Amino acid sequence: MGLSIIIVNFNTKEVLRKCLASIEKLETGNKQSLLLRNWKLETIVVDNGSTDGSVEAIEARYKDIKILRNKENLGFAKAVNQGIKQATGEYILLLNPDTEVKPNVLEELIKFVQNHPKAGVVGARLLNPDGSIQPSIYHFPTIWRAIAEYWLGRKGAYEKYALTASNAVKVEAVTGAAMLIPKKTIEKIGHLDERYFMYFEDLDYCRRTKRAGLKTYYLPQVEIIHRHGESAAQVGSQAYQWLCQSSKIYNGILKYWLLTAVLWIGQKWQKIVGKR
Repeated sequence: MGLSIIIVNFNTKEVLRKCLASIEKLETGNKQSLLLRNWKLETIVVDNGSTDGSVEAIEARYKDIKILRNKENLGFAKAVNQGIKQATGEYILLLNPDTEVKPNVLEELIKFVQNHPKAGVVGARLLNPDGSIQPSIYHFPTIWRAIAEYWLGRKGAYEKYALTASNAVKVEAVTGAAMLIPKKTIEKIGHLDERYFMYFEDLDYCRRTKRAGLKTYYLPQVEIIHRHGESAAQVGSQAYQWLCQSSKIYNGILKYWLLTAVLWIGQKWQKIVGKR
């Protein structure tokens, strides 16, 4: 059995170095783990046409990391699927390059999915660099939830939210920045939808997981530091265009424009109220 870690990189050399160093430390620390001793652990980096020397830096430091090189930026979902097709592990762990894994991550994830056969997707607790809990859980977006958050002030009804729970919680969706997917889930519902260049592919996958009769869990005892926004910063304003495009695919055109109207009116109203 084994675990394959897939990281999609685009011009994030410095944070990627920290991410890979944390994985290396994690693997070394788990050598004596009874659970992991006979497991094969592999790391696959899918590079989306980086020009910052990312690939060269990895090749110079890590000889056992599998690197898939794309000539151009093919998007997150397509790059992840490339990694999945090369992965040999029974479990797939998607990691953003701007993350750093903390001790016992692999062991806790594996123990949980082994004990919960209906777990189709498992998300970790994401921490900001200062140690505070980062919102990383979603409800599936609806018009009413958008109204609840942007018009009625119910935080977390529509946008990402955080939980302070200490035990695993069944949720609707988790962010793809740190997401474990058993191979059995992929065999049942397929790969990530490559229509999503960036954004919403995680929501879509969790929605498909639910429709297939599997569950999505949030595992707070698995902690991963996430420097949120480091990856998106490399593409600038293009990220917003991809966000809109992906929202149209996920929600459909009519629902997309209704949601846009609800959010726009709600934001305007909050500004008015804030000035009083």
